[in-house]
Amino acid sequence: MRRGILYAIAAYMSWGLLPLYWKLFQSMGAWEILAHRIVWSVMFVAIALMVTKRLRQMWGAMSGAKVKGALILCSLIISVNWLIYIWAVNNGNVMETSLGYYINPLISVLFGVIFLKEKLRAGQWVALGLATIGVSVITFEYGRVPWIAISLALTFALYGLAKKVVKLDAMIGLAWETLFVAPIALGYLITLQVGGNETVTLLNSWQIVMLTLAGVCTALPLYWFAQAAKNLPLYMIGFMQYLSPTITLLMAVFLFDEPFTTTHLISFAFIWGSVIVFTATTMRKKPAPRPMKAELAMKKQA
Repeated sequence: MRRGILYAIAAYMSWGLLPLYWKLFQSMGAWEILAHRIVWSVMFVAIALMVTKRLRQMWGAMSGAKVKGALILCSLIISVNWLIYIWAVNNGNVMETSLGYYINPLISVLFGVIFLKEKLRAGQWVALGLATIGVSVITFEYGRVPWIAISLALTFALYGLAKKVVKLDAMIGLAWETLFVAPIALGYLITLQVGGNETVTLLNSWQIVMLTLAGVCTALPLYWFAQAAKNLPLYMIGFMQYLSPTITLLMAVFLFDEPFTTTHLISFAFIWGSVIVFTATTMRKKPAPRPMKAELAMKKQA
């Protein structure tokens, strides 16, 4: 249990602090940062699989049209999610990314109802309603839909839904997801280089070194999360996942000086309320069925 908690804290703190990392490359375009992230992730994961002698396991995992289709879908969805996140962070929208990852688990639950025919408790429906009100407050006050938050929540929920089909080890899954789009990313970087339009040359040498670690920053939190999931019950993982957007929100307000207005406070209050209701409802165990009396059991058998 202790090991699982430490792994979960490491994973969620890493994801929460990720805006600090992407801010290092603010002079670059989001597409170029994404391309570098994909290429360096492929290289790091390939080395990790070679060292652990799991390359054969990786190739063996690609079996069946259903798995291939789901992996390609995962690859495209997570690439879109990364692009939106990187763009948002480097364009002063860190707070909205936080909002997106607060509502993401609730969207995932809704997708479970729609696509997997899962049943929700009354409290979970209440949580979804509160989250909807929270998003609506910002929408009506500012006259625009918080598209960054909704896009991040939707893409990551769709990614999780596709991963339900694949069910691969975290590292092997990431290897395939980045490998599918790596040729496109590499081609894009070469095109920028040939045309003299690359912005990576604007970075200092230490920033370039940090950029090469994008694969490490992508893969390690996934590994830590996978280890946490092995050692912790699902309700605890669900509760601890809110550590990440909370860290991001605090950084947006106190480090990046993004405005936190009364409207934000009202909206986030509904979101936080939905999180509390959802977590409390999810953690509460269903009552065990009452033991059937002996005579009634005998009558039923007869």
